[in-house]
Amino acid sequence: MRFAFMTAAALAVAMLATPIAAAPAAAQSGRADPGCARDVSRLCRARMNDGDMVVLSCLKQNRARLSKTCAKVLSDNGQ
Repeated sequence: MRFAFMTAAALAVAMLATPIAAAPAAAQSGRADPGCARDVSRLCRARMNDGDMVVLSCLKQNRARLSKTCAKVLSDNGQ
């Protein structure tokens, strides 16, 4: 169950934060998660089923509490 939740979180964030041009790089590294799955799980768990844009908004609202990796993913993608 936890694996399914983390996979869903990783996919939601990957769709939001990874531009199409960067998708091959993520695939090459073997990581579906660009760095925000733990942050989504920790900070936005209650919003997971509300849609990708709601999760992205939650991450932005919690920007000060994000991991460095997730903050970088968001900033690198204009969020």
